[in-house]
Amino acid sequence: MADAKPINPIVKQVLELGPTIAFFLIYLRIKEDSFVIGGTEYTGFIVAALIFVPILLVAMAILWMLTGKLSRMQVFTAFMVIFFGGLTAWFNDERFFKMKTTIVYGLFALLLGIGLLRGQSYLALVMNELMPMREEGWMILTRRLCAAFAGLAIANEIVWRTMSTDAWVKIETFGFPVVLMAFLMWQFIRLQEYMIADETTDET
Repeated sequence: MADAKPINPIVKQVLELGPTIAFFLIYLRIKEDSFVIGGTEYTGFIVAALIFVPILLVAMAILWMLTGKLSRMQVFTAFMVIFFGGLTAWFNDERFFKMKTTIVYGLFALLLGIGLLRGQSYLALVMNELMPMREEGWMILTRRLCAAFAGLAIANEIVWRTMSTDAWVKIETFGFPVVLMAFLMWQFIRLQEYMIADETTDET
């Protein structure tokens, strides 16, 4: 299995976060407009969601060309964006695109939960090479992340069902990612005692 080629971290961040920021900026620009495509009228939100799909695919293609590798999570997320973007356009209903976030977070929670029921940490299978940690630490992190994903799925359902589209776009673009990143950073700090030290240190 080939390792990913090194890439400038700033370029990597732009390719990973750029499409979401682009969606947000496009939405702000056209949110009050409506567009007639093929005889069907679409809101600015739906058009922004449809533009987001090719932007994401182009960014992922560039990332793959530069690194030679895409994570399973990136591929899965792209599939969900394409699938629910297609449903959004076909039914001309923005709810499909909003539900995508619930389903993505919910499936992550479900997969981690299945692993826990089997006494395994699927996180360890994916991330152990990047962050060596004892099995006990992986199980703790998996339980907590499973709960976090479930909480985010529930939060998304509450937000899109009870708040405006404007509020959902802002929370989806900035709120959920910031909460998840802060949660992960907090967990990595809390789980330092389970980390496996790099044993390839100099012995001079």
